[in-house]
Amino acid sequence: MTDAPRRIDVHQHLVPALYRDALARAGIVEAGGRAVPDWSPEAALEAMDLLGTETAILSVSTPGTGFLTDPDEAAGLARRLNDHCAGLSAGHPARLGWFATLPMPDVAASAREAERALAELGADGVVLLANNRGGYLGAEGQDALWRVLDAHGAVVFVHPAELPAPAVDGIPPFAADFLLDTTRAAYLLVRNGVPGRYPNIRFVLSHGGGFVPYASHRMAVAIASDLGRSPGDVLEDFRGFYFDTALSSSPAALPTLLAFARPGHILFGSDWPFAPAAAGQYFASGLDSGVDPGTLTAVNRTNAEALFPRLAGGTPPAPTPRPLTARLRQSARRAGARLVFKLVQPGTD
Repeated sequence: MTDAPRRIDVHQHLVPALYRDALARAGIVEAGGRAVPDWSPEAALEAMDLLGTETAILSVSTPGTGFLTDPDEAAGLARRLNDHCAGLSAGHPARLGWFATLPMPDVAASAREAERALAELGADGVVLLANNRGGYLGAEGQDALWRVLDAHGAVVFVHPAELPAPAVDGIPPFAADFLLDTTRAAYLLVRNGVPGRYPNIRFVLSHGGGFVPYASHRMAVAIASDLGRSPGDVLEDFRGFYFDTALSSSPAALPTLLAFARPGHILFGSDWPFAPAAAGQYFASGLDSGVDPGTLTAVNRTNAEALFPRLAGGTPPAPTPRPLTARLRQSARRAGARLVFKLVQPGTD
């Protein structure tokens, strides 16, 4: 991987057998309008090599543990998932990190599991869904969790869930609703002062922050009017979030994200395997061709190194041994993805 971008992917998911089985027992076969994908560590490493990703921070996607209505069952599943992730990362420390799953909306149990995962298991942070059974991040009553996360200076990866309302026929939740879900959580976190009261928490908003960069001024004016704050101060709270590029580094979205986010606050994301490898390649091509070399290096790696110091520096891991035919096929897929990206852009010949 010495000639690869050495990306750090903060938005990659895992679907271990223990989680797939739990979903199946509850009759859940899709998430966000997509079928629950196949997953294995070997397939994850292969997809990472295709995208030039050195290290991926793995997380469990929606529905998390929220589909379990028994609090003890949800907490037990979160513990098993976190133990599994800790073992997986220990076997591939340079290549696989992980965000701990918390049994929200049970705040007390989530605070206990966050403490265990961060202090004992070595999690790189935690993943929280934007809403859990209709209760959004930033709502009242979550301070016990924020206190634990602030004490650890934790990275909190905010991932969307399905909206607490029926989906619209013909619109899969992942295509549009997910963006609103993230935006709602960001709005409430800022409106209710969570980033200001817990400044050591680093929140990462997935998928380019949903609609946050695009609608930031509109939302800031609304919050300022509601609370009597300065719109500029509210905007700075929104700019304090981190943002990943999963499915968001297009010629339409990327300039807005770059114009809005603070320097150092944009991170690479792929959303694999819920986003298939071809989609990851498409948006990676948009990033590779849409920014200057210094910005590209920062988004691919150095911005994430600041959040995850254990990944900073070091010698790149040896490439995964692959037959010549596999390497040629991988190169052809990369070239094909770049060509497809160029062909579909508006105004190209």
